[in-house]
Amino acid sequence: MTIAAAADAVHARAPGKINLFMRVGALQPDGYHDVATAYQAVSLYEDVHAYPGMGFSVEFSGSIDTAGLPTDRTNLAIRAAKLLARRAGVSQGVHLEIEKHVPIAGGMGGGSADAAATLIACDALWGTELGREELHALAAELGADVPFALAGGTAIGTGRGDRLSPALTTGTFHWVLALADYGVSTPEVYRQVDTIREERPELVPADAPEVDAEVLHALRAGDAGRLAAALHNDLQDATLRLAPDLAPVLDLGRSAGALAAIVSGSGPTVAFLASGADAAIELQVALSASQLTALHVHGPVPGARVLG
Repeated sequence: MTIAAAADAVHARAPGKINLFMRVGALQPDGYHDVATAYQAVSLYEDVHAYPGMGFSVEFSGSIDTAGLPTDRTNLAIRAAKLLARRAGVSQGVHLEIEKHVPIAGGMGGGSADAAATLIACDALWGTELGREELHALAAELGADVPFALAGGTAIGTGRGDRLSPALTTGTFHWVLALADYGVSTPEVYRQVDTIREERPELVPADAPEVDAEVLHALRAGDAGRLAAALHNDLQDATLRLAPDLAPVLDLGRSAGALAAIVSGSGPTVAFLASGADAAIELQVALSASQLTALHVHGPVPGARVLG
């Protein structure tokens, strides 16, 4: 393939996500579950700065503690850069500097956002000029949430969550996030789902999971109250077993005026839906007064893109 002129350095940004709705199918023979989820990209971002390098390296900074993150070949951003280089026939390396603001192991897809922003940044840095379709295929190889971090907006995810279809959304939805100071293992949450279903076989779904139509209607109408009534997460009970301290956080947000409260993905981040920007600010203040780390974000926002 023809490689265009490379850039000196590239700054790319990708958003974190909230799962507005999550249905989890039965355990499959391969050990995975099919899901049906409604994603919304929100205004909490990961920033990736890509520089020419002899090999592949990454360092972290940002507003959260990144001390425990791997910086070797197991890091998802490094894997994304290497995958793109291999597929595009690029011999150069890259040094990545990632400013992290999305909670680590928080159910908001921070690592997936890193990978999506890295794909976009390296594509521009190396001048590989891959189209969105090719980048989406690479993203799907990296993880179930990476394609959505690339696409952004609001979308329905099926299969492992990587088969996306855009969801028409009008207006802006305002959320307050309560961030935990610890992470939760997504595989452990899914194992807990299976344990709960062994205890209560009636919870095992008979059919393939689907997103409720009411979620789509609420998004199309831009109606926060209607969306609040439709929020659902099959993972929430499993997460609460692993992190029971989240239950009073959910209750606190509801009592402080949230339209609805939900654990985002596998957690432990809790997302509170507010009726508007003013209500979200009031809720953020109330949660902060209770010694919680609370952030006001909005969605939907665009997916991974190059800045500047």
